Order: sequence, then structure tokens, then C-alpha cells
Amino acid sequence: MWLNPEEVLLKNALKLWVTERSNQFFLLQRRRGHGEPTSRFTGLLVGALDTVLDSNARVAPFRILLQVPGSQISWVIASGAALDEVKKHWDWLVHNLLHSLSVFENKEDVASFVKGKVKGLIAEEVRGRHAAQEEDPGKFREALRKFELHFSLPSSEKLVTHYSCCCWKGRVPRQGFLFLSINHMAFYSFLLGKEVKFLVPWAEVTRLERVSTGLMTDAIRVNTRKRQREFSMFLNLDEAFGVICQLADVALRRLLDSEGLELDRVLQQPARITKRILEEQALREYVLALFRLPRGERLHEVASCSVWTPHARCHTAGTLYTTDSYLCFSSREEGNCILLIPLLEVLSIEKAESTSLLPNPVIVSVRTKKAFQLIELQDREELVESLSSRLRALQWRHSMFRSSKDRKRSVSSPTPYYYTFYYDTGYSDEEEIEEQVLRNTVNSEALMTAFHQNRPGSNGNNSMEQVKERLWEDHFTEFGRGVHMFRTEKIQRLVAMGIPESLRGELWMTLSDASSELESHQGYYTGLVQKSMGHNNLATEEIERDLHRSLPDHPAFQNPTGIAALRRVLTAYAHRNPKIGYCQSMNILASVLLLYAKEEEAFWLLVAVCERMLPDYFNRRVIGAQVDQSVFEELIRERLPELAEHVPEISALSSVSLSWFLTLFLSVLPFQSAVCVVDCFFFHGIKAIFQLGLVVLDVNAAQLTASTDDGQALMILTSFLDQVGSEESSCSPSSPAAAELTTSSSSGSSSNTDSPTAGRTNITDLINNSYEKFGDLTVRHIEKLRCRHRIQVLQAHEDTTKENALRLVTPDVSMSPENLSEVYDLFKTEHFISLYWGDSSSAAAAEAAAWHYSDSSRSFMERQYRLDRPQFKSLYGLLVLWPGDSNQHSDTVANRTFTLLDQGCNNLVTFREFAGWLDTLYCEDLNEKIRLLYRLHIPPALTESEEDPSVMKNPLLSTNRPLYVNLPSGVEGEVKDYQDQLKQMLQDLAKEKEKDVEKPLPLMNQGQFIQFCKTLYSLFHGDPEENDLFQAIATVTSLVLQIGEASHRGHSSGSDITSQEEETRGSHPTRVDGESGRGDASGEDRSSEKEWTVSYAQILASLLTEQALVNFFEKPADLSAKIAEAKEKQYQQRAGLLTLQHRTS
Repeated sequence: MWLNPEEVLLKNALKLWVTERSNQFFLLQRRRGHGEPTSRFTGLLVGALDTVLDSNARVAPFRILLQVPGSQISWVIASGAALDEVKKHWDWLVHNLLHSLSVFENKEDVASFVKGKVKGLIAEEVRGRHAAQEEDPGKFREALRKFELHFSLPSSEKLVTHYSCCCWKGRVPRQGFLFLSINHMAFYSFLLGKEVKFLVPWAEVTRLERVSTGLMTDAIRVNTRKRQREFSMFLNLDEAFGVICQLADVALRRLLDSEGLELDRVLQQPARITKRILEEQALREYVLALFRLPRGERLHEVASCSVWTPHARCHTAGTLYTTDSYLCFSSREEGNCILLIPLLEVLSIEKAESTSLLPNPVIVSVRTKKAFQLIELQDREELVESLSSRLRALQWRHSMFRSSKDRKRSVSSPTPYYYTFYYDTGYSDEEEIEEQVLRNTVNSEALMTAFHQNRPGSNGNNSMEQVKERLWEDHFTEFGRGVHMFRTEKIQRLVAMGIPESLRGELWMTLSDASSELESHQGYYTGLVQKSMGHNNLATEEIERDLHRSLPDHPAFQNPTGIAALRRVLTAYAHRNPKIGYCQSMNILASVLLLYAKEEEAFWLLVAVCERMLPDYFNRRVIGAQVDQSVFEELIRERLPELAEHVPEISALSSVSLSWFLTLFLSVLPFQSAVCVVDCFFFHGIKAIFQLGLVVLDVNAAQLTASTDDGQALMILTSFLDQVGSEESSCSPSSPAAAELTTSSSSGSSSNTDSPTAGRTNITDLINNSYEKFGDLTVRHIEKLRCRHRIQVLQAHEDTTKENALRLVTPDVSMSPENLSEVYDLFKTEHFISLYWGDSSSAAAAEAAAWHYSDSSRSFMERQYRLDRPQFKSLYGLLVLWPGDSNQHSDTVANRTFTLLDQGCNNLVTFREFAGWLDTLYCEDLNEKIRLLYRLHIPPALTESEEDPSVMKNPLLSTNRPLYVNLPSGVEGEVKDYQDQLKQMLQDLAKEKEKDVEKPLPLMNQGQFIQFCKTLYSLFHGDPEENDLFQAIATVTSLVLQIGEASHRGHSSGSDITSQEEETRGSHPTRVDGESGRGDASGEDRSSEKEWTVSYAQILASLLTEQALVNFFEKPADLSAKIAEAKEKQYQQRAGLLTLQHRTS
């Protein structure tokens, strides 16, 4: 195969290669020992060396070298495992290149020419491999050629797939091709001599939907901020719509929220994205959501099969999904029968004898002495072999982990109920020591066992609990116990009744599979507690603030033991996952988990909820919860159309329901009822919350339809939820969690609880009602809706970011809001172009720089786009008011402008700095424009030596990634306390006020003034009044030179007088040698500084004497037209430049 040319300093180093063929420019060599008799010592030595190396490090036995006559350096350009393979490349070189190379006079050009040809061949091979991965390689290769021809994008803009379709313009359809690439959606049509083509970046797509109109029976509507387009007449519209949604979702998660949302590693590498990978990722996302698996699980095999279900006494047909650590089975009808088997529980996977009744059976044995039978498995041999190898590797890792843990535990003995971490503290006060010990004591029992609420009528509740326990024991006998029990509709009915308190913690661990995490991470939580306790940061401050707001009415959290346990769990999780840290509502959830589960179990349940069951809910912007709210709105329109029709603002209902999703109804329902909802959540996942939310709205649909405003609708829903009770809480007070959020209404609701409970709604009936009416809601449908609505939520956040940026900049500029908005879009597009087509390191650095920490002591981040030097220069060339006549000098001025605007000295320019510069050019008066030009020709914009400006002339810096300096890792741990932060803020405010005071500009020396004049001359090129302007600037230059010369003569005469006085004082020396030396040096510095200088005021006054110059600088400029022109050119200019860079690199 062809290789990227790699230098070889010694063509025959260590005699490892034998030349088979050669000519003036190429060598075909064979690895010594390959194909030789084994008796030769050198062959044996080299063969042994190649055998010892692993498969990745082994050297191909044949290679082709490019050699330049007279040079000691050669280049490896091809290699192969067989002689026939390399001979094909050799013959191609001889027939196509060898005769052409003899015409080159400079032999160095030969190397450049051949290396360029080889790179071209490699690129063609890559395109061929991409095409080979498609269903029709020839058709895809032709589509790729058309895409590159029509849109002229860099080669890194990878085409994923294409479709034939119609694009509608009003009532007129245009038949053509829709090209879907990793960053853009492109359409091309050429009919009847009329060409139509456009390019839509995924970053501009705000909404995707399927619509049906009179002319278009079924179409895809793509909305951007500027317009909407409809596409129809697809051969497979479902597939096309799915791919479009996936590409837009992946691009927006990668571009707009790379710091927040979880994105699979494969999708973070755009060059690897293909249509097949998108299909695999869609299936993987569905499997993770259906079985609530850890986000890092990879999907390996998918196979149709049937599983023996003892409770039904038959085989149930469905699909087997295998991942890194799990065997998952789901029946054909989603939810009827689900089986989850962690590989850690598996003892063996064996093939059984195949019969006509049991074709291709496989037996999976688990540690609880149970076995599961799978039949009708296609490719059984490969599947069993793959599963067995993963099982052996997992068991080996687990045994090594267990043995190391056992060795560590052998030195300590466990305590029966709790264990304590002792710290060396300097406290002498016994109470403080006791509190410190309590903070670090991990409970080994659920809090409910020690702090059980004594409620009226508890005898009846106990009998109900016993009935439930017997039902569950019967269920365990029939369906199994543990993670790998069969999950059917029967368990759904049991969960709806409410899990008994004695089994609740166990079943939560089982249904969420947090038990597997606990089993495979023995001692992990205790280690986290040790590491996290004693650390103070913003997350711990927020945790301390919310500790006493968590279920304040429950006795467990009126006691230091419960508070300390809650503190440990939340702090340990914040330490485990600093990306989430701590988010409001986590305290309520963790409190409930601690009531029914042991402390370590509660921690792993919290991990399961935050990282698997509610993905992206608890990040910095609560993106996941907002996405589900948007999905909930669409479900209301789908399932409750009458309510959606009568309630104009459905978003008002979804805003009310936000707390339902964030706290799993714990903040709005009475406590015992809310815990039943949590039971359903651990069984069905987020689907249970969607169903319950829909049924709550359905029950209250008549009242909500008659409501007149949002406040009344809120009161209707709040009143209804307050009255939802359970068998266990017929006389219990309202939710303690609700008391936290609605303290003022709790007194009113308590009076209602004194009334008879006939009007109360039973939570079990409500849950069963939700299953009956909305049980057909599937996980697959929810995942598809999430993919679409995530686009809308991310774009809404992007709009908010833009509004905030414009609001901050508007007071400082004079340009119109419309122009400022357009400039922001240009600025953002320039940033995205680097992410599209820059190298991976450049893209990563640009995206990291976009997330701006307002203050190191704050946890929140704001998205603030910034440009590095090459990005700024590209935008500078599009928007500068005076382009000039010399490209070299324009580039120099652009570099100086960037240096001037880079106030943070981090090689990045913010939008605020860029907008201020552009506003000066187009909207300020003559004085400010001259001031800007003046500042461009004095330090720091002008370097000390224009002949060797290291920053501006260094090609590595001009094409490198943007620099973004982070604090050292050690500094992050040194967190300031709150008072220090306030003092620092006050000092920063004082500094900002000092900056606002306008300081006089430094004087300009003669060399700087010459550069200033050179820039002025370059500005006038192409102007209609060019001759008059040149004459005027010549006059001004002469005048300023005379002013500077006059000041120089004045300073010179003054220095002569000073030197005479020094001579008269020379006979009476009074200073030591060191001081006199410094005094002489300072005198020389003063004289050199005052040789020839002019001020800004003198230059401005001189320019004002020439009316032609005044007219030139006061000439009104049309910024709107310039922006429109820049939008047309931005893509082509940057794409062409980056393509050229890729070819030359």
C-alpha cells in the first residue's frame, strides 16, 4: 500500500534490507531473512526480531524507497506483505513517473513532486475505502465527486450519504440531490439550464420536523434562523429523516455544547462518521436507554433469538443485545419481557446439542444456580466464542481486583453497623471532635430503620406491608430474584401498588442495576469519603446550604446522623463527578435514597440516576431536563390534542412540569405517594414520568381548558397533586419535599388533610391509569423525540448566549442592532469554520477557548466565542474599511490590529473587542479613526523591530491552534474563601474604573511615524481622489517632519546646556561609581528618547489642515453592504485557504 513519505536517514541501516530492484530514483527492497534459507545467521537474526515484535510493530517485508541522487536521505513511499503487491506499485512508478522525473533540473523538486503524487494516491485510496463501506460503492464515489465539484469544500468535509429528492420553493419543486456531510446539508439541482444550490450548516438548523401539506404528502421541513425549506419525494423518507436528525444532533452537541453533553467517542471524531456508524449509534442509544446501562457500554452483537421463560412455560421470541458487561434480552413487543444479565453474575456460557425443537441452544449459567436457555441463535459459534472471551477477561480483572482488596482489608475488622474514618484533628473541644467523627461515619443501615415515622393508623399500614411482602415473595419464587429476574407486566402491577419498605432498597438496587456497580467497586465509596471530606469548594458550599432543606419534616433529617449521611453522599458524588458536581434537587433525591437504602447503596443509586437514568439532567445548564420538557410538549400535542388546542401556551404547562422531572414528583406529591412514583421510575425509567405527567394533565383537562391564565392552571395542578394519596398515607401530611418548595402553602394543605379522604386520588389508581392510557409510549419513540428536540434546546441556549453578548456590547458601540447581530454571526461562523476544517488540536483548542470562565471562583461557564490570529486576519480582510494596495502591508496592519485588540495577551480576541474595533472604523468620527491608526503604530501593536517581528512573522504561530492558558492543576485546589473572593472583586472593580480613565497616548518616534505614513499611503490606493490624497499626505508628512525636527533641535540645545553644567560639576564629584554610572546611562536614555518625537495631537492637527484627508476619513461607509459581501465570501475564502494549507502540509 502507499504510505505517507517517511524519511530514512540510512538506506541500508544494519544491513536489514536487501535491494531487489533499483533505478535512478527508486529502490525496491526486501526485508533480510524473508524468503531466504533458514541456515543464514543474519536471516535468522532478523526473522527472530520480527517475530518478537507484536503485530502493530512488525515491519512489512517489502518496501519502495524514493531516492534523490547525491542525497543521504531517502523516503519510504510504499510497503507490502507480498512481492506481487509491491510490484504493482513499482510498475506504476516506472510507467507513469520515471520518464517525467528526468526533465527536472533541480533534483530537490523531484522529491516534492513524487511525494505530492503519493499523497494524492493515498487520498484516492481513502475515498475508495469510504465508498467501499457504503451499500453501493460506485454510486457513492460518483456522489462524492459531484459534492466536491459543486461545493468546493476542503477534503476534510466528509460526505456521509446522499439522497435524490425535491426541494420546494413555494409551489415549485426542484428535483436534485441532497448531500449530507458531517457539518453541512447541501442541495444541488440543474434543470432546464437553471442551477440551484445552497449550503446549510448544521449549526444553523433550529428545528426539524415532518409535515404534510396539500402538495407535499409527506416532507421534511428544515428550519434555520433565516428561512425554512421543505424536501420531499424521498425513496425512504424515514431513513432520510433519521439520518438528518442524527447528523444535526451530533454536530450541535459537538459544536455548541461539547463541554456539557455526553457524546460517544466515535462521534467526537467526525472523520470516522459514516451512515453505518450512525445506524449503530442510534441502536446503541436505544439499548442504553431501554436497559438503563452505563453510558460507557459498547454494543457488540445483536441477534434474534428466543428465551425460555419458566413463568410462561414457553419460549419468548425477541432480540439479544450483548455489550461489554451485559447480556440483554427484550421481547418483540417492547416491555412485555425484559431480561438483564450482568456478565459478573455469569459462571459459564455453553453450547448445547441442537435438535429440531431446540435449534442452536445456548445455556447461560449464573451464580445463583440458575440457568437461562436461548435458542434459534444465528452464528452461534462466533457469538459464544466472543461472549466467552469477554467473560474470561472480566472474571480475571474482577478476581485481581478482589484479591488486592482482600489484602488491604486483612489488616482491619469491620464493625456491625457502621465504620469510621479517623482524621488527625487539632480540636480540643469534645463536641467538635464528636461532630467531626460523625461527619465521617458511614452508616451501614438505611435511615428508615432508625427514624421510622410513626403515623396514625400504622397498624393498618403494617398489615398492608405484610400483604405486599407476601406478594413479592411469591413473585420472586416464580420470576427469580436479583438483577437477572424476568421483568414482565406482573411486576409492573406490583410496583404500581408500591414496593414494601423492607424490600424497597433492595429492589431499587436491583431494578437500576446499581448492585452490579457496587459489587464491582468494593471500597470505592469509602475511599471517596476519605478523599472528599475536608475539601471546600463551591459545590460543598452549595451542599451545606441545602442540607437542612432536604425533607425538613422527616425525623431522619432533623438529626445530625441523617444530615451527616446526606453530606457524605453528596460530597462524595461531587468529588467523583466534578463535571456535574452538585445540582439543586439532587439533595431531595439523595435524601429519599438514604431513607430506604444503605449509605453506600444510596451513593450508587445516585450515580445510576444522574449518569444513566437521567442523562444530561444535572449538568451546568440542565440540558437533559429541558430536552424532556420539549419532548413532553410534543407528547401533549400528540396524546392530548383537545387540551393542546384549548391551551394556547403549552410551554406554560411544561414549565410547571419541570420540577416533576427534576425531582421525580418528590417536590409536588405527598411523600408516600411520591415514593411510589420513584418505585415506578426505577422500574420503567423516564417513561414512567412521561406517562404520569400525561395522565395528570388528562385527569385535569376539563379544568385546565376552562382556566383563564397560567396562575390558575398552576393552582389546579398543585391542588390536585396535593390530594394524591396512597393506602399508606391516607392520614399522612403533605410531602416534606414539597414543604421545601411551597412552604407558604403547606399550612393551607394541612387543614385540608383533616377532611375526609373520599375526594383524594389514589396514587396506585393514577399509576395504573397512566399505564392503561399511555402504556404504548415506547423508549424508542422517546429517544427519537429527544434527538430532535435537543436541537431546539441547544439552539435556544445559543440564542440566549447571543442576546447576552449583544446586550453587553451594545452600550459601547454606535452601529445598529441589526448590523451588530450580523457581525456576531460572522464572528461565530469564523469560529465554527476552524472546528469544521482545522486540525484536531486546533479544533479542540478553539472549542476550549469558547467556554469562558467569568471568574475562577465560579462554577458556571458562559459560551464566549473568540478568534485566534489567523481567524481574525481572515475576518479582517472581509470587513476592513480600507483594504490597501499591498497584501504584505495589509497583513502587517492586520497583525498589529490583532495585537492591539488582544488585551488579555492570550492570543485570542473576544467579540466585544472585535465589535469595538469595527465600530471605530465605520461609525466613529475622524478623531477616533486617527487615534486607532496612531495606536497601531506604537507599542504594543508595533513591535520594537519591524524587520524581525517574532510574533507576526513566525509561520508556526500564524497557522497554529489558538493559545488558551489554563491555571496549573495545583492552583485549582487552592480555593479562596468567600471573603477573599469579595475583596478580589472589589479590587477588580477599582482597576476597571482606573482603566476607564482615558490616558494620554505615548509619543511617536521617527521610525514609527514612517510606518504610519506608509500605512496612510496604502489606504488611498484605488480611491477616486487618489492623486489629491497622495499630495495631501505628502504635505502633512513634510509638516510633521518639520515639527519633529524643531522639537529635536530644542531638545538638542537643552542637552548641550546640560552637558556643560555636568562638565563644570565634574571637578567636584559627589556620587559613588555605581550611581554615577547609572546617572550617565539615564542621561543617555533621556537624550535618545527625545531625539525625534511627535504627539497624537500634532499629527491630528496636521491632518486637519488638508481637506482631502478630512473628506476621506469622514466619508460615510455602508457597513450593511460590507457585511452582506463578507457573508458571500467567507466560506469560499476560508475553504480555499484551508484546502491550500492541507495540500502543502
